[in-house]
Amino acid sequence: MTDFTPKFDLAGKVVLVTGASRGIGRACALACAGSGADVIVGVRNKADGAELVAEIERIGRRALAVQMDATDLATVRKGVADGHAAFGRIDVLVNNVGLGPENLAENVTEEDFDLTVNVNLKGTFFTTQAVGKLMIAQKGGRIINISSQAGTVTLKGEAIYCMTKAAINHLTRCLAA
Repeated sequence: MTDFTPKFDLAGKVVLVTGASRGIGRACALACAGSGADVIVGVRNKADGAELVAEIERIGRRALAVQMDATDLATVRKGVADGHAAFGRIDVLVNNVGLGPENLAENVTEEDFDLTVNVNLKGTFFTTQAVGKLMIAQKGGRIINISSQAGTVTLKGEAIYCMTKAAINHLTRCLAA
């Protein structure tokens, strides 16, 4: 049984969590719902979010799964727009989507490179842009970018992943400036 004792207060807030179908993203979505937020579940395939939506609704919060394939800018923008239309606002964005194939730099293929950069950077940047515009219009909001220790330390066999996480760390600092 998961403990949904609120650890922080998100009552009345709407949170969009990307990469929410499993792992850290799923845990973030549940923690936000447990703290009083309604949750937009950003997933690559809407069917992947159905169980999580039901679990959030059992907690007593509203939830909506939206398709957001981080490699497809049109689905990212539509997912943000659909979530905003359903709830009328987005107060918090948790950019969690990411992947990190292990591969020595000398063995990285162009396909591995492009996929990792597109998911980890392109998806994060353009989701932030779309939600950021809404937050500017509503005069407030919070953006949380999930990164990794790989953004500050080297990990053998994970050059591309480390590079993208370092870029996310720097993007976060640039946007906060």
